[in-house]
Amino acid sequence: MRNDREELRYLRAQKKVKQIKEFYGHLLVYCIVVPTLIFVNLKFTPQFHWFWFSMLGWGIGLASHGLQTFGGYKLFLGEDWEERKIKELMEKEYRNGK
Repeated sequence: MRNDREELRYLRAQKKVKQIKEFYGHLLVYCIVVPTLIFVNLKFTPQFHWFWFSMLGWGIGLASHGLQTFGGYKLFLGEDWEERKIKELMEKEYRNGK
C-alpha cells in the first residue's frame, strides 16, 4: 500500500515536471516568434498592425496554459478538486470491477 502511494506521488510529480517544461517551451517560442512577427509586420506593412491579433490570441492561450500548469485554476475549482476527482474515479472503477 505504501509503495502504491509513493509510486502515485512520483507519477504526479513526473507529470507536473513535464507540464512545467512544456509551458516554458511554449513561453520561449512565444518570446521568439512574437518579436519576429512584429518586425516583419512593421518592415513590410506598417500601415496595418496585424501582429496584435496573433500576439493577443497566443498570449491568451499561453496565460491559460500557465494557469493550468501552476495551479491558477484552483482559485475557481477549489484547492483539492483534482485529488477528489481522482479518488472518485478510482472508487467508481473499483466498485464496477467487483
